[in-house]
Amino acid sequence: MNSGKPRPRIVVAMSGGVDSSVTAALLARQGHDVVGVTLQLYPGEAAKRKGACCAGQDIHDAKRVAASLGIPHYVLDYESRFRKNVIADFADSYARGETPIPCVRCNERVKFADLMETARELGAEALATGHYARREEGAEGAEHPAAPAAARDQSYFLFATSRAQLDYLRFPLGNMEKREVRAIAEELGLVNAAKPDSQDICFVPEGRYSDIVRKLRPDAARPGEIVDLAGKVLGRHDGIIHFTIGQRKGLGLSGNEEPLFVLKLDAARAQVVVGPRSALGASAILLREVNWLTQARGSFDCAVKVRSMRPPVAARVTPLPGGAARVELLAQEEAVAPGQACVFYHDGRVLGGGWIAASEPAQVAAE
Repeated sequence: MNSGKPRPRIVVAMSGGVDSSVTAALLARQGHDVVGVTLQLYPGEAAKRKGACCAGQDIHDAKRVAASLGIPHYVLDYESRFRKNVIADFADSYARGETPIPCVRCNERVKFADLMETARELGAEALATGHYARREEGAEGAEHPAAPAAARDQSYFLFATSRAQLDYLRFPLGNMEKREVRAIAEELGLVNAAKPDSQDICFVPEGRYSDIVRKLRPDAARPGEIVDLAGKVLGRHDGIIHFTIGQRKGLGLSGNEEPLFVLKLDAARAQVVVGPRSALGASAILLREVNWLTQARGSFDCAVKVRSMRPPVAARVTPLPGGAARVELLAQEEAVAPGQACVFYHDGRVLGGGWIAASEPAQVAAE
């Protein structure tokens, strides 16, 4: 530990997992005045469920880690904010026929908004998280390079982070791999050193997201028709909330000449439009709510990711009025789903990104 005067205070968002725990440990080892904060996001029995950040056991784990590190730890009740800004938005998105990413909304509207304000009130010079992401000082301020370990890079989920928020954030794990993080946790004897990563959306028990949507937006579960591109009725479904663009299984259709995939979800008509895989390709995307880390002054070439686990592809981005943008893909992408994000990269740095509002089929965009 640093024996000199403590460095400035840093608040660490501690979810109870190994990543945020090691983040706190590394900063404490560097001599920072570290304060751990855990957000309680679930009421009652939901808070006792294991396997999701900010659940009951996770709060307990965060407390034990903080105690072992000798740092103060606080639990903040953010249930109402999380319900309004993340869970309700999640249900609304599915009701519109989209495939949402609630982790991005949580970062944007809770962790990097309300929690950041709390960190400032605690006199902290920065808020640190356990994301596998990086922040560097550039000529025009904070920049957001992707993490070098591509399999762990979480820059996609941070695309909505503003330049002002990025100025205040720190990502101590950005240049590390998971095995290194676990090794540090074991070396320090942290109680969660071997704790598995959460695989599900934190507020969705056992992955049944349709239960949440049905409860909050009952109309989204109304049954409807499964039709082909010509409008021919091929079957029926129990609600568009059970489907996503590119889905093949669970359609309940058989006897077709070739496999059918979900091409479009029409919420107004409660229709699921299906077609062959060849119709899944898109060569242009319309974005809304675009966030810029580097302000564009016109069309530019870059690489884009349309899903978190897909590799970047070459594209040309054109900013549009009203916070929108048009992305022309140089090679078509399959199953581009409204509600997902399209993130812009150049030389390994995040330039910005936006929410996918619609896509143009490859054959239409080529005409």
